[in-house]
Amino acid sequence: MTKAEKIEINGHDKGVFSVIVLGVVYDPAKKKILIGKRSDDPDVPKLSWCFPGGRPEYDEELEKAVKREIKEETGLEVESLGVIHAKRYPEKRDFLAIYYLCESLNPEKDLEPGDNFSELKWVNPEELEKYFTTSFHPKLKEYIMNLK
Repeated sequence: MTKAEKIEINGHDKGVFSVIVLGVVYDPAKKKILIGKRSDDPDVPKLSWCFPGGRPEYDEELEKAVKREIKEETGLEVESLGVIHAKRYPEKRDFLAIYYLCESLNPEKDLEPGDNFSELKWVNPEELEKYFTTSFHPKLKEYIMNLK
């Protein structure tokens, strides 16, 4: 389907979004957040560092998808603590990103960058903005800065 085509359900136009799930992986003992340096991403060329995540598979529960994506991209097992934010990207208007707060079940494990990341690192919440080259929503930033 092209962007110009419309989807109608019961006679109403419905927008089309690509849903991505992202994990804000938090280590409460060290008070750090996990981020990854993206390998070239054709969908968002300006993207460099970001939270781990990706697209759910067909008919996959979103919470299971975020856990699977984090495991594939970092090697970490996580527990999802729930949705903390959702937004459309100004850089990519047809993406709907759903952010989950996740806690690593094995934070001491060596990080293993998957195919999409060239590097992974734990950073202090205050440092996030200096790494991110795409929009960082103020509400998400506020939430992360208040993690205990």
